[in-house]
Amino acid sequence: MKRKLLFWGMPAALLAFIVSSCASTEALVIKEQGAFSAGGAVISTEGNFDPHIPFFQPQGGQTRHGDHADVFYQIPVNAKPYSMVFLHGAGQSRRTWQTTPDGREGFQNIFLKKGYSVYLVDQPRRGDAGQSTVSAAIDATPDDQVWFTQFRIGPWPDFYEGVQFPRDEKSLDQFFRQMTPNTGDFDEDIISSGIAAVFDKAGPGILFTHSEGGGPGWQTAIKNENVKAVIALEPAGFPLPHEENSENPQNISMDDFVKLTKIPIIIYFGDNIPANETDIFAQNFWRMVLNAAKEWAETVNRYGGDVTLVHLPEISITGNTHFIMSDLNNQVVAEHIAYWLDEKGLK
Repeated sequence: MKRKLLFWGMPAALLAFIVSSCASTEALVIKEQGAFSAGGAVISTEGNFDPHIPFFQPQGGQTRHGDHADVFYQIPVNAKPYSMVFLHGAGQSRRTWQTTPDGREGFQNIFLKKGYSVYLVDQPRRGDAGQSTVSAAIDATPDDQVWFTQFRIGPWPDFYEGVQFPRDEKSLDQFFRQMTPNTGDFDEDIISSGIAAVFDKAGPGILFTHSEGGGPGWQTAIKNENVKAVIALEPAGFPLPHEENSENPQNISMDDFVKLTKIPIIIYFGDNIPANETDIFAQNFWRMVLNAAKEWAETVNRYGGDVTLVHLPEISITGNTHFIMSDLNNQVVAEHIAYWLDEKGLK
């Protein structure tokens, strides 16, 4: 208990110093790595395929494999028993976990060095999993400044004071180039089925989600018992049982909801989320999401669940954007997560 109080009450500056002093500089040794597709569907057209017809002329009798998840995985030497599966957020791909805009190590390497196998996912209809079974138009409207503000880096063109984001032009350019479009409608059922299929391959493990990935993340935990814990970074969307809120579009059956009470869950939110309404839409949006998260955590725990909600500035870890996993202090946050996993017997 003394260790727990020391860690959770430790000033962020001291914790950051300890993390930087103890960071591993040893070579990362990988036992196995590879890539695979998981889940998905096959659609077909009527008729007979004729191999003599040129490829650019449409014809029937063909199939299309799509709506699968695309996975890159690495298994370190002496891997821990629980794998980690990482699901990105809106407009993102697995790149969001691999590195940071200024080239530091992302959660992929940080947790590999802690001995966890990592499975990095491009969700169905995004990134390397772009083969969709439905048609979609790709919108090329300029919108970098909207995302800069929405992701709480600052109210464009300014940065928030003390924000944990590199301010050089090259890093911002790299950040904007992480964005990638949907190639079909966002479908929580299709995405969660794909991630559940990843867990069939990865085995018992821990699910990381970010932002928009939070919704299909809860559904994945319901669908697959191999999900032994969920670590959600600023998730958007919280499913409730019909008995609690019949008007919630994400409502689920009580049987499914109870499944979420059987695993430990930790939810993180960063900084610059005001307690009261402001004149900046992005801040108000995340204020509402944070309040919804608090209410959801209370509801799950009332039904016997184990949800911990961490608002980082309240424990003196300050300046985080919406991209907690790649902020300048991502090592500090990773240590916080690692200690929580240790507490829950998932080290």
